[in-house]
Amino acid sequence: MAVPQNKISKSRRNQRRAHDGLTGANPNECPSCGELKRPHHVCPSCGSYADREVIAQAAETELDDDAA
Repeated sequence: MAVPQNKISKSRRNQRRAHDGLTGANPNECPSCGELKRPHHVCPSCGSYADREVIAQAAETELDDDAA
């Protein structure tokens, strides 16, 4: 069975893990609506990508009180 011959100190263990941290998000501003979005992704608020509309946003529909 493979076991370490010597104890790995906390300092050496943490030095190895120093590059494993997560990086923060890098949001960009949408050129059409100004909302923050992920780079190289379709804008979730207006549905545009590269100055053209990719996803048509549905207009809000009013529901009757009886329909629910």
